[in-house]
Amino acid sequence: MSHAADGVLESLPAPVTDGALDVVRAHPLCAETPVPLLQHAVTPRESVYVRSNFETPRAHAGWTLAVAGAVASARTISLSELAALPQRELVVTMECAGNWRLGMDPVPEGEPWKYGAVSTTRWGGVSLASLLERAGVAADAMEVVACGADAGPRDDAEGMVRFERSLPLAVAMHPDTLVATHMDGEPLTPDHGAPLRLIVPNWYGMASVKWLNELVVRTTPFTGYFQQRRYVFEIDGNVQPVSRALVKSMIVTPAPDTSAPRDCVVRGWAWSGFGDITAVEVAVGEVWYAATLGAPASAYAWTPFELAVALPPGLVTLRSRATDSSGATQPERIEWNRLGYGNNGVRAVTVSVDS
Repeated sequence: MSHAADGVLESLPAPVTDGALDVVRAHPLCAETPVPLLQHAVTPRESVYVRSNFETPRAHAGWTLAVAGAVASARTISLSELAALPQRELVVTMECAGNWRLGMDPVPEGEPWKYGAVSTTRWGGVSLASLLERAGVAADAMEVVACGADAGPRDDAEGMVRFERSLPLAVAMHPDTLVATHMDGEPLTPDHGAPLRLIVPNWYGMASVKWLNELVVRTTPFTGYFQQRRYVFEIDGNVQPVSRALVKSMIVTPAPDTSAPRDCVVRGWAWSGFGDITAVEVAVGEVWYAATLGAPASAYAWTPFELAVALPPGLVTLRSRATDSSGATQPERIEWNRLGYGNNGVRAVTVSVDS
């Protein structure tokens, strides 16, 4: 759908992460936030997880963002024009849809993510709605397709495939859907979509299209590769595009496969794209206890929880399960899907407690 500017698709070498990330694949780069750094309410900038479907495009000063399709006035916006518009900043928890794919049985195809493909970050930029309003969205518009400059071959498709995903118009027009230029107060890095990326709170990370260079307003449903053939729940022949993040929780202290004191404070995070976190329970063995909830850093950030508890000696299994304001609760196991998305099943953490 979109056309990359000259030189945009010249790939860069994979960065040296120096232990700041756990690399799952070097080319294109896919890397998790290391376990110790998942304890931060806001993930350190250098350890925010990275998911790339193709090699990283090269940013340049002449980068522009086109707004086209079902609009009154198609336009091309420069980086300097974006910088002059009113800016917003949001703290957002973002999770890759394939996070904890290795926790599914059998393990589906796709990147072998453990559970660190989730981070919480401060994003800064311009409200997408302000750009669409300036272009004049048609009365019968229904979707906005975000197009990235990254592209490449796929085994199950012909020719070059570009990364493109659509949003319902209501989501695109929400004031907190951003065209981001900054992360943690500094310009985006190449691996995080420099110079522009979309940020869609509450949705899995595939909606936050990196290296954004075109927005296309549509009056009919989008049927692109990453809309109907990848980032979809495929169960018993039924296909549904992945969208909002399912309710989920994660214990971060004590860390898995470490030692823990008898008098222990279990801590972690819970999040959902469908509502506020209303409860978290923590199991010690087979006994469930109500955890205490803290205040999230924003309406779109994960909610802290903790439980002070006396642990029995020996190997102990800890689990957590969250409930959100929609009434959804984490299941013990999810319904298996072929591409391994949305694993929000309860995850066990085993620790050794000294006698």
